[in-house]
Amino acid sequence: MRVWLLCDAVNAMVDSINIAGQPTASLRKQQRGLVTRQELLRSARAIFARDGFEHARIEDIAANAGRTRGAFYDNFKDKEDVFYAIFEENIDRDLAELAPRLASLPVMEEREAALADYLSGLTMDRERTLLNLEFKLYAIRHPLKRKRLADLHNMMCLRCSIPEINQLFTEPIKRGATARLADSLALGGVVDGLALNHLFNPEKLDEQELIRYVKLCLSETLLGLQDKTVPQKDDLIRSMQQPLPHPASRRDTLESSPQN
Repeated sequence: MRVWLLCDAVNAMVDSINIAGQPTASLRKQQRGLVTRQELLRSARAIFARDGFEHARIEDIAANAGRTRGAFYDNFKDKEDVFYAIFEENIDRDLAELAPRLASLPVMEEREAALADYLSGLTMDRERTLLNLEFKLYAIRHPLKRKRLADLHNMMCLRCSIPEINQLFTEPIKRGATARLADSLALGGVVDGLALNHLFNPEKLDEQELIRYVKLCLSETLLGLQDKTVPQKDDLIRSMQQPLPHPASRRDTLESSPQN
């Protein structure tokens, strides 16, 4: 559905430019490129979740999308590149879907319930749970890359979680970014653990219990946040305000690290 909506949007843009008498060939090519990229991302999600990141093959990702290896390399440098793109896409979708929902609710309790419902939905997303686990396992198994991967993950957490948490309160919490990041990682770790154990033993940790524990963990985290007021002196707060690195520059950074 998102792919076809994207096609419609690009087509509308092409039509408006064509009316103005400007060439459309390059825009048509851009349209096809955007659709191909989305198809490859969707395929990569399925292959990574099925085979794991280390064992996933670029040929399988391309074939599952009905594309060639050449089409893959036209859009991504390697498996790491497409892996990061998936996480960036997840965060963009989270912000686009959750921020308006929280902003529309006037009462703190309603906003907390909405966030809890959203997090509960994520914990029941099998594919996303497995992708989160694969990302962290890959970083742990490759110590020379772990720090850079963790830094990228931290930037994603700062970009996504801090605006959402701030939307829950009438006044922004005066809390340093390092402390805020620790809160995000701790809550994320608990939610990841609940999601993983739900997949492992859904008969005992069923959906109802899963949702109850997610809400409990979120409630306790927010209660703790209201009791803490740490001045924002941390340099990480500035990184929150910066966009994520451009894919090309991020790849250059990773390529400079020693390979296993």
